[in-house]
Amino acid sequence: MATETEKTTSTPHVADSHGLIRVHGARENNLKDVSIEIPKRRLTVFTGVSGSGKSSLVFDTIAAESQRLINETYPAFVQGFMPNLARPEVDVLEGLTTAIIVDQQRMGGDPRSTVGTATDANALLRILFSRLGKPHIGSPKAFSFNIASISGAGAVTVERAGQKVKERRSFSITGGMCPRCEGRGAVTDLDLAQLYDETLSLNEGAITVPGYKGGGWNSRLYIESGFFDPDKPISKFTKKELQDFLHREPTRMKIAGINMTYEGLIPRIQKSMLSKDKESMQPHIREFVERAVTFATCPDCDGTRLSEGARSSKIDGISIADACAMQISDLAEWVRGLDEPSVAPLLASLRHTLESFVEIGLGYLSLDRPAGTLSGGEAQRTKMIRHLGSSLTDVTYVFDEPTTGLHPHDIQRMNGLLLRLRDKGNTVLVVEHKPEVIAIADHVVDLGPGAGAGGGTICFEGTVEALRTGGTITGRHFDDRAALKDTVRKPTGTLEIRGASTHNLQGVDVDIPLGVLAVVTGVAGSGKSSLVHGSIPAGAGVISVDQGAIRGSRRSNPATYTGLLDPIRKAFAKENGVKPALFSSNSEGACPTCNGAGVIYTDLAMMAGVATTCEDCDGKRFEASVLDYRLGGRDISEVLAMPVTEAEEFFAAGEAHTPAAHRILQRLTDVGLGYLAIGQPLTTLSGGERQRLKLATHMADKGGVYVLDEPTAGLHLADVEQLLGLLDRLVDSGKSVIVVEHHQAVMAHADWIIDLGPGAGHDGGRIVFEGTPADLVAARSTLTAQHLAEYVGA
Repeated sequence: MATETEKTTSTPHVADSHGLIRVHGARENNLKDVSIEIPKRRLTVFTGVSGSGKSSLVFDTIAAESQRLINETYPAFVQGFMPNLARPEVDVLEGLTTAIIVDQQRMGGDPRSTVGTATDANALLRILFSRLGKPHIGSPKAFSFNIASISGAGAVTVERAGQKVKERRSFSITGGMCPRCEGRGAVTDLDLAQLYDETLSLNEGAITVPGYKGGGWNSRLYIESGFFDPDKPISKFTKKELQDFLHREPTRMKIAGINMTYEGLIPRIQKSMLSKDKESMQPHIREFVERAVTFATCPDCDGTRLSEGARSSKIDGISIADACAMQISDLAEWVRGLDEPSVAPLLASLRHTLESFVEIGLGYLSLDRPAGTLSGGEAQRTKMIRHLGSSLTDVTYVFDEPTTGLHPHDIQRMNGLLLRLRDKGNTVLVVEHKPEVIAIADHVVDLGPGAGAGGGTICFEGTVEALRTGGTITGRHFDDRAALKDTVRKPTGTLEIRGASTHNLQGVDVDIPLGVLAVVTGVAGSGKSSLVHGSIPAGAGVISVDQGAIRGSRRSNPATYTGLLDPIRKAFAKENGVKPALFSSNSEGACPTCNGAGVIYTDLAMMAGVATTCEDCDGKRFEASVLDYRLGGRDISEVLAMPVTEAEEFFAAGEAHTPAAHRILQRLTDVGLGYLAIGQPLTTLSGGERQRLKLATHMADKGGVYVLDEPTAGLHLADVEQLLGLLDRLVDSGKSVIVVEHHQAVMAHADWIIDLGPGAGHDGGRIVFEGTPADLVAARSTLTAQHLAEYVGA
């Protein structure tokens, strides 16, 4: 009997045998029939050159299918409100668990969204102030800048004992929204001097708004309205005439025998221009809007977004506006000092949330910081906060380069957090390039061998030790260490910054050398971007390449984004004696069946929509007759399918010789995008590829100073060498390059380093070192110095 019991206890339960996520036959994007088994409840890091298929496997296959299956458990009515996810191109997916994606998508740019509202810290603070604030002003709603105060009264009919009785009722809701700026913290104003020249009359062309000049309908509407004399200068208008001209409500009237709606100039401009997305405007209209609209801090609430009542209620002399404006590390200290048994559980929860911010390296933020101003790395870490204290286990956490924007010092903390999530019994999948993160993996999957069409296969699976000797690109470069330069370049001049006090900078004076490779470094939140983007004087001829997202639909591609398509279209048109518009899939040459998209989208209501290749153009996007026109023996669809390197050779010489196209293609090769197809949709590019595409576009700009914000983001170890070569070529061609960077290889390669710190937030904002990398390593006086010395083995 005893042996029988022993036998049953030593045999593992069948439920414990599902320890793997099995992927079989994955073909999403550039994946080539990939089959792989990933261990559960372990930390798996996916590596490979940029564009090798890491995101396609982790995000577009494993995480996408997990989310799709969960969405299918909701009623059809609820699914109608959720994004439709198509089933990924894969034969078998087994052993999936619930996937939580923590990506680098920027947080919503809604002006009402702040760090506090995005993480529930504000909700907890509002309850705290509604309980403990003196004087007591109302419920938590009274402290919310998204809720307006409203009141009303009227008669209601109530049925009592079979009779209808009318009663008078009134209600009021006390909200915390500032009535002047409606909870936005800023008020917009129009500069009237940019709208019209008051010394001129309407007939003399007083209105200076784009589209309102000349004799078009926009100007005739005002000239022929009859509300004022069109020959009288605007400065001579009476109060009523000026009111009619600028603010009149919409009024139907006949002008030149046509029924039209007359409206004051200001509301008309607000509807036609100011309500639109600035990025989608034509350049001349965007320039006008930037000139005419002024943003000022709301004078009533002083930018706090809160009403006077909400600001008057205080705990120990601190109002909710003061609490949200504090640096989070200071706010956590203040909350720790509150001792109130009646709200003990609430205080414990708030303390935990705020301490998570500090632990994750975001203690330098404040809760009132607009969410849209966070960088990709900060947004990702902010999203992590709600998962740190989560009670969920057996979940798959998927991270997209969680170390983006992190100093080597902060990477160690991030590693600790990833391991903590794993130790709670979760599966952690990380797409990452940094060797410090690869080193802590239980299991490594290396994709490649190349990028784009040259990638999409599994080159290696196993432990970190086996990766080092595995012979793959990642394995060969894993222990790469850039050496310090023997000689550094001499500066040709200096860019002076005096008294810089943007954000947390503390009156910084610094001379940035020109004509060399200068690197600005320091821990996250130390003030690097504030110094480089916020303090460089205007007119210094600066070309700034930041990490802002590229705007573009699935119809946009590298050819349209870089302006490459224009010379190609003209070359085709000249060769064949037809119009250039025929060679655009967004214009006359588009296939009429799919409107130039190459695929036909079928909307299946609450089920996932289906995209099928257009049968008429076979996915080529052009009308059949357009494909008869050739240049150098190729039609336009074949040219757009070429990788950049092949296209560069094609346009370099021979019948297709087009110098304008060749120059743009050369720049794309220089930034390491030689493998991209020039017609590949922008929506399929990775973050690193998008930034390098932006850099290639800006390399043609007229300007002597390049400012690059973390150009190594999303770059594989092997590609970093190529980037250093590009930076050297830029400097050698007479440009000045200023790089904001954490990567030690770029620091070691610099001619001059400016280190900010010593900490983040109000503990930073000072220059802690200026000099050559060799001097920095020798001094070892800062956190950066210690990590760089360790990196170069000094």
